[in-house]
Amino acid sequence: QVQLVESGGGLVQAGGSLRLSCAASGTIFRINAMGWHRQAPGKERELVAVITSGGSTTYADSVKGRFTISRDNAQNTAYLQKTSLKTEDTAVYYCSADVATSYSTRPRGYWGQGTQVTVSS
Repeated sequence: QVQLVESGGGLVQAGGSLRLSCAASGTIFRINAMGWHRQAPGKERELVAVITSGGSTTYADSVKGRFTISRDNAQNTAYLQKTSLKTEDTAVYYCSADVATSYSTRPRGYWGQGTQVTVSS
């Protein structure tokens, strides 16, 4: 079994910064892509950023230039550095990871429990 645990959420003023962490643990052979998603009240969950095992990144247009995704493969951890935060960034942020638990097992997706980020005006 694989667990993803997010941390670093909280309350921040508009224009401020925050860094989220996502630590993967359990039976892990290989982690492919890791990603961050968010869900605001009354809205669908949306992709924020993704990073491959090789370090290639993709961002939602709404966060380009403000958010940076990174990962530490040795620690099975992904990060989301958020700057110039806006009130519309308020949401529950979820981490995801595509994980193979053994050499012969097909990778599957796992989700964290989410961490609340609230940006006040």
